[in-house]
Amino acid sequence: MRDVFVLGIGQTVFGKFPDRSAHSLGREAVGAAIRDSGIDPRELEVVKTARMLDSTTDSQKIMMSFGVTGIEMMNVENACAGGSSAVHSVWADIATGRYDVGLAIGVESINSRPKSGPLSASEDLEAELGQHMPGLFANLARRQMEVFGATREDFAEVSAKNHRHAVHNPYAQYRKEVSVEEVLNSTMIADPITLLQCCPNSDGAAAVILCSAEFARRYTTKLIQIRGSSLVSGTYDFSQSETTLFDFGTMATEKAYTMAGIAPEDIDVVEIHDAFANEELLRYEDLLICERGEGANLLRSGATALGGRVPFNPSGGLLSLGHPLSASGVRVVADIARQLRGDSGGTQVEGAKLGIANMLGGVATGLQGGACSIQVLSR
Repeated sequence: MRDVFVLGIGQTVFGKFPDRSAHSLGREAVGAAIRDSGIDPRELEVVKTARMLDSTTDSQKIMMSFGVTGIEMMNVENACAGGSSAVHSVWADIATGRYDVGLAIGVESINSRPKSGPLSASEDLEAELGQHMPGLFANLARRQMEVFGATREDFAEVSAKNHRHAVHNPYAQYRKEVSVEEVLNSTMIADPITLLQCCPNSDGAAAVILCSAEFARRYTTKLIQIRGSSLVSGTYDFSQSETTLFDFGTMATEKAYTMAGIAPEDIDVVEIHDAFANEELLRYEDLLICERGEGANLLRSGATALGGRVPFNPSGGLLSLGHPLSASGVRVVADIARQLRGDSGGTQVEGAKLGIANMLGGVATGLQGGACSIQVLSR
């Protein structure tokens, strides 16, 4: 296996852009990544694009504007983990020596599509019976409160923390501080989850260019390496006795950490999937930053805020940036690379040398979850 490096990153502002197509957003992010890398786009050897809704030949339609043709292009979908799955796939292509340089794109244009049609397959029993993401995470939140002593205020503090971070992020959909009280008093969506504890549906795109060490050294001395990358599907534990345990998340964590040769105490910064505020506490535990059930105590200690021991979502996370589904999984990798370069401005974690990008995706009948992807990056 060869070492793989992040050479270029790019993204759009995340927000609601009903007049923009997914392909125009994708082209903006790719153009930014190409400029950031300094390469001629015709040097690219493989392109993989993730889009969850209305996906077609996205790679081809985006890249034709850059004169890139005649190479391997593929379009992938893996629920909210689609973008990170595209990154993982390009990483594997380079690590195994198939290619020297490739591009992963994540894009979504939710607000430009028709507001009708099912979002789940008819054979998905839970969806057919009315299960939806706010309800699912509300049930988890109530279990966290009952078993582990988490409080409504803890969940609200996650949202308040991430909104504080996002004030300094020019890519965020919402760049306004909110207080714990404002979060608690916002519209109830699924008790105990309120509106300001839910990520907004958003449009946007992100792109990363990955390459081998030899290729990277032609363009930069700031080498940001992906030291480990894992992608794990859910386990058959849907009816498990403890619903807050995400075994497949820990499986992905252990694989990535072992590959990278790191321990949890080595981590300086983390970007995760925080579609709902209470979810962030579960990810602390999946990533082995704290013991199971100790997520709320870790939050209360201040360790996961900017200036703390291991800041989570200094970008503002999905709660503030918005969640353009497949774009988010590429965006978290780009954000960690930016942190390790020292280019994150007001959201910078000082001295960051090693970071984690983590994304979850989907649920399925009989499974504990759809997919979990983790990338370990270092400088």
